[in-house]
Amino acid sequence: MKKQNLGSRLLMAVVTLAVIAYFGVGVFRYVEDPLSTTLAYTYQLSEGVDVTGYVVRQESILPDEDAGVLRLTRGEGERVSKGGTVAAVYADHASLERQSEVDELTTRIEQLQYARDAALADEVSIKLDSQIFQCVLDYRADLTDGRLREAETHGTKLRSLILKRDYNDTGGGELDAQIAELEAQLKEKKSQVSASVRRVAAPASGLWSAVVDGYETVLTPQSVAAMTPSQLSSLQADAAVRSNTGKMVLGDKWYFAATLSQAEAESLRKEESRGVSLSLRFAKEAERDLPVTISSISAVENGRCVVVLEGNTFLQELTMLRQQRARIITGSVEGIRVPKEALRAEKTTQTQEGGTVKSDGTGVYCVVGMEARFKPVEVVYSGESFAIVRANAPADKERIRLRPGDEVIVAARGLYDGKVVG
Repeated sequence: MKKQNLGSRLLMAVVTLAVIAYFGVGVFRYVEDPLSTTLAYTYQLSEGVDVTGYVVRQESILPDEDAGVLRLTRGEGERVSKGGTVAAVYADHASLERQSEVDELTTRIEQLQYARDAALADEVSIKLDSQIFQCVLDYRADLTDGRLREAETHGTKLRSLILKRDYNDTGGGELDAQIAELEAQLKEKKSQVSASVRRVAAPASGLWSAVVDGYETVLTPQSVAAMTPSQLSSLQADAAVRSNTGKMVLGDKWYFAATLSQAEAESLRKEESRGVSLSLRFAKEAERDLPVTISSISAVENGRCVVVLEGNTFLQELTMLRQQRARIITGSVEGIRVPKEALRAEKTTQTQEGGTVKSDGTGVYCVVGMEARFKPVEVVYSGESFAIVRANAPADKERIRLRPGDEVIVAARGLYDGKVVG
């Protein structure tokens, strides 16, 4: 027993010494030649000014409806023509329930007519299966992101598609009989509902929005153009403005008003005057950079002024925005991002005698196979810890052109072109 314990202890001692030796060699090699690398990758950096301001639109408040049961019939940002229905006011909850029955009967009839007219050929069934699968994905995405209104719409569509699919084996004559029966029920229900419902119509064509925040009367395209920085900073919503039927966003233009320093405002004006295209990137909601132009710049007040930007695209995505953080983009720099420590001001080459020769040229060393290879670059942007560069190799030397995905050497001792580092 004692011999076995002694043998085990000796074995453990040998293993421990081997591990220590392994890590010791690694530490020695790193101290002797501290090679560290990273991957180069494509990077785009926007240039501009970060601001906080207000989204301004031409808006018309719809009348408040306090009598009866209100049912909104439009989605946020949906376009409505003049006189189009944006909401319905029912006399009581019983009338609203009858309207739900009308909607259900209308959907059932549409489903049956689809099944009868398409005769549910094989290709139609395959198309329905594909639509059902996509609708399930959309419904799940809506629930995950908390978009309950969109989830309700996709849920209704999903039920309709599933019912259409279920009519595969139903005969045409039976479908005609069901349609006729449901149409009779629908006619009776509509006559009951029509006497107890009142429509709320859009006074002008535009985009419908459910959000009424009180800024509709104090922030208009006309008023914001004459505001000073102090007036914009002290702006308050009008608490008396309210409506449960929402509002109409008129026209196609929108504006963004923010306070900037005089120098920043003049810089924006100069950029635009020399043909630079400005764009606006909101911190949330809008998922793209929106092209804008300078609409007005106020008089200077304490070294600051109000800059109003004008846009005419994607208004339907901005109907819920008001006070927002954004970035006014004047340009962008695109290239390959590398650490600043990886940049070398000159190329080092080893001579046959073992000495080194240095030549001018900015570049980075990359691991190519088992060797370090110098790749010339042009620096287009230099930040605190990184640089954006472009390859600067001659056309006939593609092998030394820096590309995204190259393994760039950040730190190494005695580095030169052709050094074995593997």
